[in-house]
Amino acid sequence: MEDPAAVAIAATSVLIMNSHTLTTLLALLVSTTILSAQNPTPAFHDMSNMHDMSKMNGTDDDNADATLDSMQRHQMDMGPHMRMSTLRNPSPGDAKRAAQVAERARVVAQKYADYHTALADGFKIFHPEVPQKQYHFTNHAYAFEAAFSFDPDHPTSLLYEKHGDSYKLIGVMYTAPKRMAEQDLNARIPLSVAQWHQHINFCAPPQGRGSEMLGSNPKFGLHGSITTEEACEAAGGTFKPVIFGWMVHVYPLEQKPDAVWDVQRQHDHQHD
Repeated sequence: MEDPAAVAIAATSVLIMNSHTLTTLLALLVSTTILSAQNPTPAFHDMSNMHDMSKMNGTDDDNADATLDSMQRHQMDMGPHMRMSTLRNPSPGDAKRAAQVAERARVVAQKYADYHTALADGFKIFHPEVPQKQYHFTNHAYAFEAAFSFDPDHPTSLLYEKHGDSYKLIGVMYTAPKRMAEQDLNARIPLSVAQWHQHINFCAPPQGRGSEMLGSNPKFGLHGSITTEEACEAAGGTFKPVIFGWMVHVYPLEQKPDAVWDVQRQHDHQHD
C-alpha cells in the first residue's frame, strides 16, 4: 500500500506545493490503497539476530562491529519508488540516544492507548473508510513543528490497527522535511539504529487515467513502471522526484530493539 501517512506532512508540503497539486497527489495515493494488496513484495531477511533490549541502554558500544554486521545484512533493494536512509557505523552513544527516543515514544503510546484520547487531542484519522493495515491518526500541528525541530513527545502520526469498531495503538511515526540531509536525520534518531524512508519517482497519471495506477502491472504511481521524469513526461504524466518528506515508524511497545525499529514492518506497510 502506498503510505496513507504521507498526508501527515501536508502542513509543511503546502508551503512548496499549490493546493491543487497537493489535493491531486493525496487523492491518487488514497486510490491506490484499495487494490494495492494485489502487489506482493519481496521478503526481508530475518532480523532476529539484532541485539536485544538490554543493549539499548548505551552499554553496547564495545560491540559496534558485531551490531553493524548484523544491521548491514538487513539492507535490501527497496525498488525504484522508495529511498531509505543509509545505515551508519554505530557511534558512541547511539544506542543510548535511540533508547531515549523509544522511551519517550513509549510514554506517548501509553498516553494514547485509547484512541478517543488521541482524537480529543487533535489527532485525526486518515481515511477511516479505506481498509488499511495501519491507520494513521495525524496531528497537523505536530507535522508542521517537525519541519523545524524534533520532539519525540510530538509524533506526526499515531499508528493503530483496527479491531472491530475500535483501534489498538501499535506505534508512532515521525516526519522530517524532504530537504533534510541524512546528517540532520541522524541528529534526530541515530541512523545506525533507525532507517527513515521517502517515496520517490512518482509519476501522476494524466487526468482521467487514474486506473493506470492500479492492478498488478501499473504504469503510474508508486508501484508503476515509470520511474524517470523523461518517461513520465512522454506518457503525459506529472513527475515528482520526491513526494512529501522523510518518515520513520517506531513501535515502542515492543520489547526488542529490532522490533521497536523494525524496517521490515515499516516496508511491508508501504506495500501491503
